[in-house]
Amino acid sequence: MRQRSIFTAVAAAALLVLTTGRMALSDSLGATTPSSAGAVAAATAGCGKTPTLRSGSQTITTSGKNRTWILRIPDNYDNSRPYRLIFAYHWLNGTAQIVDSGGSDGAVWSYYGLKQLSNNSTIFVAPQGINNGWGNTNGEDLTFTDDVLKRVEGDLCVDTTQRFAMGWSYGGAMSFAVACARPTIFRAVAVYSGAQLSGCNGGTQPVAYMGIHGTHDSVLNISNGRSLRDRFVTNNGCTPMNPREPAQGSLTHIITAYSGCRAGYPVVWAAFDGDHTPSPNDGSTSTSGARTWTSGEVWKFFTQFQSGPSTSPSPSPSPSSSPSSSPSSSPSSSPSSSPSPSPSPSDGSGACRISATVNAWNNGLTENITITNTGSSTISGWSLTFTLPGGQTITNGWNATYSPTSGQVTAKNVSYNGSLTPGASTEIGFQATHTGNAAKPTAFTLNGSPCTIA
Repeated sequence: MRQRSIFTAVAAAALLVLTTGRMALSDSLGATTPSSAGAVAAATAGCGKTPTLRSGSQTITTSGKNRTWILRIPDNYDNSRPYRLIFAYHWLNGTAQIVDSGGSDGAVWSYYGLKQLSNNSTIFVAPQGINNGWGNTNGEDLTFTDDVLKRVEGDLCVDTTQRFAMGWSYGGAMSFAVACARPTIFRAVAVYSGAQLSGCNGGTQPVAYMGIHGTHDSVLNISNGRSLRDRFVTNNGCTPMNPREPAQGSLTHIITAYSGCRAGYPVVWAAFDGDHTPSPNDGSTSTSGARTWTSGEVWKFFTQFQSGPSTSPSPSPSPSSSPSSSPSSSPSSSPSSSPSPSPSPSDGSGACRISATVNAWNNGLTENITITNTGSSTISGWSLTFTLPGGQTITNGWNATYSPTSGQVTAKNVSYNGSLTPGASTEIGFQATHTGNAAKPTAFTLNGSPCTIA
């Protein structure tokens, strides 16, 4: 999904915005509840209501204009449960419809691949830009975002500590504008191949930030992405550094999590050997939403944040989040690049119940696993062991470390989900390839004790 046909237009937009200066952006979001690291989820007005909104295309009047957007509500929506909310902005000359459908890659790439990974745990919004872009003139695109957010939260049950924004190219620029201007509203952003094209009103407060950029981006040079990243390195109190980036021709990517960041406000930088695309593939110059590592890494980054003071996120979601004094880098997207587990598994009860769901396509799948502590004592650190069906190989995962990638696999907790009180649950998951057998794993044990299967 390289979208080479838009390269010239994006570059022209970049030149136009950069020469006309910073745009004035709107600051008001009414009475929407701010979010913060470790905050307790506040109930939105839509909680407990029978919703009037339905999945599909929507219209709204904002800044005196009729604007459109697409909404996707989980199939099993429960109005008593606060949901994660993700805004996904399209690129220049892209559309909300392509973001929603996944374009030529299909459902596996819907909402940059996160909808399938969410497994009905998240509400998604795809806004439509004016003239298929995000010029944000007089802050109208931020006001549009504000007004859509008010509409969604007035009708649906949203976790106010779990709002996220993401986008590629011009959509990345819009996500960056959101990070600058709405730091107490959005918990984290993911900026794919972005630049400062949609303004940055404010831009002095911390926001959890993930940047992804190609080392030889021919449309928006990687220096643009580094500049956006470094603003939040400063805002988040991280230790400045020059992260390693892959050599041209290596066809790999390197993920670096900054050290020293304020607790709950990590900065992660993912540089890949490639051009202007949101869906690079290691080992290939081609792009594919079905095979890219970016969706799994962004999902892992977003889902590390949990509601409630007992589940405050760790400063970083990757191996360099360990409490060492210097950051490290991961050269690949393999599951072993997930956060280091902490604390170590206890010798206590491992009694558990497992609920697993699989979403499969022709040669790949995602699986979400819910682990519930059914014992009478708190589990402090866990290891979940299971057997993958033959032909399945894990390519990336979230909320746990996975080793090895096939056969009998052990998933270990990461720093922010290692404690499970009696009755408590945590959700983990992974993406895998398969050769025809997309069945669920078998023989689950937690800390050596067999689990029941729900």
